[in-house]
Amino acid sequence: MTQRRKLQSGYIAVDFLAAELVWLAFLLFRWLVYEGKVFSVDTVLIPAFDFYRPLILYPLGCLIVYYLSGYYLRVHRKRLTRELLTTFISAVVITLGAFFIIVIDDEVEDYHRYVASLGVLLLLQFSISYVFRLALTLLIRRHATPPASFTIHSEEDVTGLRVNKGDRVIIDLQPSLDENALYRIIQRIYPLDVEIAVVPKLYDMLTGAAKIPEIDSNPLVLITEHKMTDSELCIKRAFDIVAALGTMVVLSPLYVLLWILAYSSSKGPAFYSQQRIGLHGKPFNIYKFRTMVNNAEEDVPQLSADDDPRITKVGHFMRKYRLDELPQMWNILKGDMSIVGPRPEREFFINRIVEQAPYYCLLYKIRPGMTSWGPIRVGYTDTLQKMIDRLNYDIVYMENMSLRLDIKILFYTIGVILDGKGK
Repeated sequence: MTQRRKLQSGYIAVDFLAAELVWLAFLLFRWLVYEGKVFSVDTVLIPAFDFYRPLILYPLGCLIVYYLSGYYLRVHRKRLTRELLTTFISAVVITLGAFFIIVIDDEVEDYHRYVASLGVLLLLQFSISYVFRLALTLLIRRHATPPASFTIHSEEDVTGLRVNKGDRVIIDLQPSLDENALYRIIQRIYPLDVEIAVVPKLYDMLTGAAKIPEIDSNPLVLITEHKMTDSELCIKRAFDIVAALGTMVVLSPLYVLLWILAYSSSKGPAFYSQQRIGLHGKPFNIYKFRTMVNNAEEDVPQLSADDDPRITKVGHFMRKYRLDELPQMWNILKGDMSIVGPRPEREFFINRIVEQAPYYCLLYKIRPGMTSWGPIRVGYTDTLQKMIDRLNYDIVYMENMSLRLDIKILFYTIGVILDGKGK
């Protein structure tokens, strides 16, 4: 288990324990206020179904809210002020949800007690959760090695670079090096999964690209910083999981039918896997229904066109409605991909793309996806120029990422699929 996973597990365990204590303290308060009536139970000490069920549901509900708030995303860089604000906002959401889902069912005629219960639950939720979190954060800061910063001046400085997750690599190129050297360095550093920043030029400062990460630091261009907030990124990931799982369950009969069609179309397996480059520049295997004859490339990567003789008749149909990409829901569940994001490419073609567009490595900041603005505007890429055009659209998407934009792209993609314009 990585250090980041250990920290995440620690915060999750602490939050679960704190939520359990919050609920027990709240039950004790209601028992005292309502004279032994807790959810129609004469005493809080008597076992009952309505007593035990919230003991599990309430902490789980808290963990869901905490995850969607983005609290567990960057546990290695906790700021005390942000931790205080995030905990309070989460406490408000949890309190309102628990109040209206559980407490509203009580048979209490005095609604002033509802207001009192609401206030007490909010106070308990915020205070207990924050004390637990703050204690863990201070403990980690006391014993953990603080994140380090490394400055890179040339490509030779990357060789043998030893960093930890959470560290920051600052690229301050020598004046003699061009922009292509910058992108080559970024491409080599991305798989290390660290924060990457560049010392800004005058143009970066004038266009607002330069930021001040900390109050006592110099301006930097934060290459790995997301346009989405931590909360938006977690909501996006949660949507991916729910959508992928729902699609696989609801469309399971279609999966079986497509498997039969792909298997019977020509000799070879129904599923097809291919190595692509994804998040942080790391390779993964993407899955599809096979649309070409088996061993179509003969170990030499090739692009395909609409009239490609290697495509089977069933393959033409599946490509037209993008049905061949349905197995990628498994990639989404695994975390290799997202519903909306730049299409991942093979390393062979990436090497050709960077010869003309060396900034391709910037896409490594986000998960690749099944659809994005690039695939919508360009469609299937049967030439290198189309791949570069799609890259440029995806760069623009990445710089304008938002949940609202993802929804727009998703609905537009659905329209493309229904119209049979997948090619």
